[in-house]
Amino acid sequence: MEFRIPETSTNISGHNLKCSCFFCILSETVPSVRRTRIAKYFKKMPLRNNQEHVLVLSGIWKIAMTKPNDPEFPSLGIFTCMAKLISKGVTDRSWLLRHQNIYIPYYAAHIIGSYTMTKPKFAKKAVKSSVIKPLLELLRGKISWVEQRVALRAMGHLASHKASFEAIKAYEVEIIEAATKISSTCLDKVYDDFVGLKKTERLKYHRNLLTRGFGGFELENRKAEEWASQLQCWSLFLLHCFARRERSLGLICKKRFLKDLCGMWGGLSNPSSPSGIGLLKTLCHTQMGRESIANLQEVVESLCHVSRSSDERQHMAIESLMQLLIDPVTRYKVIDIAAPALADLVELRDIKGKYKVGKKIMQVLLHDYHKIKIRELSLSSERTRRRLEELWDMKVERVKREELMSVQEIREKEALSCVLKQEGSERFFTGEIEKAVVKYSKALDLCPLKLRKERIVLHGNRAQCYLLLKDAEGAISDSTRALCLSGVARPHSKSLWRRSQAYDMKGLAKESLMDCLTFMNSKGFSMPYYAARFFNRQMNSTWLFASAQSKWCSKHQEMKEFTGNLGQKSRRKLKGE
Repeated sequence: MEFRIPETSTNISGHNLKCSCFFCILSETVPSVRRTRIAKYFKKMPLRNNQEHVLVLSGIWKIAMTKPNDPEFPSLGIFTCMAKLISKGVTDRSWLLRHQNIYIPYYAAHIIGSYTMTKPKFAKKAVKSSVIKPLLELLRGKISWVEQRVALRAMGHLASHKASFEAIKAYEVEIIEAATKISSTCLDKVYDDFVGLKKTERLKYHRNLLTRGFGGFELENRKAEEWASQLQCWSLFLLHCFARRERSLGLICKKRFLKDLCGMWGGLSNPSSPSGIGLLKTLCHTQMGRESIANLQEVVESLCHVSRSSDERQHMAIESLMQLLIDPVTRYKVIDIAAPALADLVELRDIKGKYKVGKKIMQVLLHDYHKIKIRELSLSSERTRRRLEELWDMKVERVKREELMSVQEIREKEALSCVLKQEGSERFFTGEIEKAVVKYSKALDLCPLKLRKERIVLHGNRAQCYLLLKDAEGAISDSTRALCLSGVARPHSKSLWRRSQAYDMKGLAKESLMDCLTFMNSKGFSMPYYAARFFNRQMNSTWLFASAQSKWCSKHQEMKEFTGNLGQKSRRKLKGE
């Protein structure tokens, strides 16, 4: 029979008050006696070899999770006790594998993390109780990835408080090196050590911790994916705590790691995490971070993709690009890549509590346009120069012209725009796609800027034309403009679907998935079958372990071929060939 995680009863009336077991001590009604006995128990616990330890830690874990701000246990020496138990688990292998002691380091690190989550004074007490070194040992992978996860959680909480960060600084090189390694390799590690194994090959205590002793193979896989995502995201949060204080930026801003950050998004199981984009945003608020990112075209392009997507982190990507463009040192290193993408977002209103985002983007993009206009500054990309020229004409020149127009003139322009739109639709339905694009473009040039709904339709129609012409970038640009005009609250569903298809054409499965998901949510119960099929395909492409599985299969295929070739050579030798 498999071991299940012990469940501790909250009903303590049946415990013997004279008994020395932990739960009987909790039943003590005299506060001073109770505190003395608990402190004594915590002091002696690491010195004893008792099968009761895992049950006690399971109970404390539950208390710490439900009452993380309760000062009783932190004031009675729980941090010293947990630190010693972790150290014992790391250094004494025979003790770790005895009874159910294998669970103890996990629970101990989790308890430290829970009590230091919100209270700076608890975090300060924890570092004074020497918890950092034992947690760092778990962080280095001295036991397994399961313990790494809770050690990262605890270390992240300690690093987030000013009161405890000073103590963390003494180990910053080791911590940053461990965190960067974990964030880059943890998905492969979890797949190789758990997800990619058969049920019988998986460590029993991993399975029990993941499912609390209940559940089957599918639940184990779901929880492993969730924990792997947390492992990556918590390591990034730990790095963020150093980056925002501008500590050891040279260790964080390595080329390979910055490129890896672009692919760290946490998956759909962890949508609220800032992930890799969040850390890039933090780095963009530092001089070294901006210069390092500006020199990597792949990273800047990734920020552009996220800025024009339905990703929860869209506002972070926009802010990162804005910081790169505001800095005169990095502006002209990134403008040719960033300007065309950001130009599509100038109609954006509010996003994630930030107001008039589009207006701020426009101001940053056109900051020194007068120098470009008089050829005092030259851009290497003709496309960028043209986009900035279009932006100046639309947001400055056209606004001035339309303010001076009479109502009659506005109506005439609107009527002519409608005629051109109709002509464009006729060309589209007869298969003359290029001519339809020309008509829609002319209609957009004439359509008054105040007519947002009409412009949404025109941009959407032109995006559909670009899709049929296999011009993915054009489709993304027009779909994004239509979505900015429609607003975040009620996005234009057709444009979401078109942009999702365009991103798929470019091989950007994550961005395609997020647009597809938003499109499906906008449809409610009337979800189209074609969208469901497309969604399933993108889910498979963006599975958290897709890359790890591919590497695992390649490795095993190479091993199979190697052993096959070895067998052929052996047979030839036996035949005397």
